[in-house]
Amino acid sequence: MSTAVDRSDYVSDVAQFRQDFRQYLRRLDCADAWRTASFRTAEEGLAHDATVMARLNADGWNRYGWPEQVGGLGGNEIHRAVLYEELGQAMLPIPAQAWTLEVIAPSVLKFAPHLAERYIPNYLNGSEWWAQGFSEPESGSDLASLRTRAVLDGDEFVVNGQKIWTSQGATAKRLIVLVRTGTPESRHRGLSMLLIDTDSPGLTIRPIELASGRRELAEVFLDDVRVPRERLLGEVGGGWAVTMFLMQFERGMYGYASLQKVLMELGRLREFMVTVAAPQSLRERFARVYVEVITAQARAAANVRRLAAGEAVGPASSIDKLLCSEAERAAHDLILDAAREYMMVGAPAGADPAELDTARAEWWYSRAATVMGGTAEVQRGIIADHILGLPKEKRG
Repeated sequence: MSTAVDRSDYVSDVAQFRQDFRQYLRRLDCADAWRTASFRTAEEGLAHDATVMARLNADGWNRYGWPEQVGGLGGNEIHRAVLYEELGQAMLPIPAQAWTLEVIAPSVLKFAPHLAERYIPNYLNGSEWWAQGFSEPESGSDLASLRTRAVLDGDEFVVNGQKIWTSQGATAKRLIVLVRTGTPESRHRGLSMLLIDTDSPGLTIRPIELASGRRELAEVFLDDVRVPRERLLGEVGGGWAVTMFLMQFERGMYGYASLQKVLMELGRLREFMVTVAAPQSLRERFARVYVEVITAQARAAANVRRLAAGEAVGPASSIDKLLCSEAERAAHDLILDAAREYMMVGAPAGADPAELDTARAEWWYSRAATVMGGTAEVQRGIIADHILGLPKEKRG
């Protein structure tokens, strides 16, 4: 076992943390198995990634960047960013659970520390993961119009409604669910946030099979689901504040980590292009996409530093969401075009069919990059209104 759990100096010395974690990955007995792992289903992939989380947690490494009360060893967002950077540099995929952890856990820590202390240690060690219950069939990017309703009955909320496009929802242990506790006319002022267990009576999850065949999303039905009041994040009617706080991490930490994954995939693509002697046009396109990705990541890195300093990111995060999603789509389009014969026709004899299935699934999932978490059009509207101060768009 690594001595990382005994190194209190890592909290103040990030460079030493980076150096020792890099050496740890070089010596790790299961690194090659992690590096080459591929699966035919989303469920199998998440199960494998849970074992990665468990190992990193047992050896202490993914506990840095989190406070002690939730099973961490101290430090901040910089430590977590370094962990993702070094995994990418070692060509080791970031566990899928880390995406939702980075988005959800900071909000639970801030608005419901009693819940964070109870449950986030299990998130860090891979024994459970959560999902966001935000979007609804008629309420996607406009969350202020959502209709899933929660009514307080004594010490419990009774929740009724439907959520859709819930990432990792088919396997999640818990959901953070944005619900309406005010009138429909109250818009964002009438929303509240609840943490709901997926095995609660009245809660039904139906996986959604994507074009890739993988069930990476789900729809959630809530029929008289009773949720203890202690599962409230923040205040009744304070759900919008929780959401805005959460969005900073979605645009900052999640965006930075996801771009690190894209850089890792571009590294693999570069090796492939050298092997097959890719034409000049593709090499030039690779360079343009690479610059696009590192530009988006540089902006995301600035947000990581702001979050680590306790500063609010604000509406400028919409720029990062736009750059990140467009860079991600451009990278996966390049991968498809550079390896078109492999992607379209199939793997050569002796190759792992699960690897091809994973590559195809990644391309299909990238189609949603400019939609999920707020569409590109919505982000441009926020930039126009709140940053550039442009005149409001006239609607007929």
